Amino acid sequence: MDRNRKIGLTICVVLLAAVALLALALARARTGVVGDAIALIGEARTGGLTLVMPDSVKGVRVREASVPGRPIVLIDPGHGGRDPGAPGVSGASREKDLTLAMSQELADLLEQRGRVRVALTREDDKYLTLEQRAAIARHLRAGLFLSIHMDSAPNPLAKGATVYSLSDVASSEEAARFAASENRDDTALSSEADDNVRALLADVALREQMEDSAALAERMLQRAAGRIELRPRPHQFAAFHVLRRAETPAVLVEAGYISNADDEAKLMTKEGRAPLVLALAQAVEADLAARATR
Repeated sequence: MDRNRKIGLTICVVLLAAVALLALALARARTGVVGDAIALIGEARTGGLTLVMPDSVKGVRVREASVPGRPIVLIDPGHGGRDPGAPGVSGASREKDLTLAMSQELADLLEQRGRVRVALTREDDKYLTLEQRAAIARHLRAGLFLSIHMDSAPNPLAKGATVYSLSDVASSEEAARFAASENRDDTALSSEADDNVRALLADVALREQMEDSAALAERMLQRAAGRIELRPRPHQFAAFHVLRRAETPAVLVEAGYISNADDEAKLMTKEGRAPLVLALAQAVEADLAARATR
């Protein structure tokens, strides 16, 4: 009888430890800090904590909101430096320049509206690996991560915007090929040795991240509908390295096809980019507000 009681007590202790770890993982997924379930997503913390920041984070400027402690939205202009991205059909544009211009306009608008804090992974023409971009999101404890890109296709008639969210299973062969192309910049995801409890907690956090990312993508498309042209299936999903490693709700926005003359012409001007920039800003604010009340 004593032996059975001891076994029962041991099982209870293990289960309680697992529940505690699960609560910590969920708190980290929502707030960016383990053990701080009260703070808002991306909320600034005060105190004597000193963080060692990698080189890729040191030059990142965070623009403040009108109210202190608001969540941080990290905008990631795709490509840059030695990676020009796709060329425009006219020969007068490059993806890395257009993504930077649109990202800066989105950051400016969010800063002007004052509801969130905002930062850019790059503010000039420099090269960053996918892991460096994701590391910035993690170190800033970003509430949202938006990667901005421009699409290209062999078919010059292909046009319209697409929003990609994270999933282990791609929504189409095209999405799988695109994710593979974007992921080739970095090595495979880290595969640290993990026990069963830690692996379970990581899986729970990732599933919640995927669900929140898909909800953010849908909000963006709802705001964009009727303002800009969208692909026939505008919400796609696949296993994007940078979205997974950001460890926060994250989407990759393909603003249009610069292999299409009409899309390229729009994306080359601030006026042409403005409708999508406004839709993204409104969707970001709505998404963060909705999750803050959960």
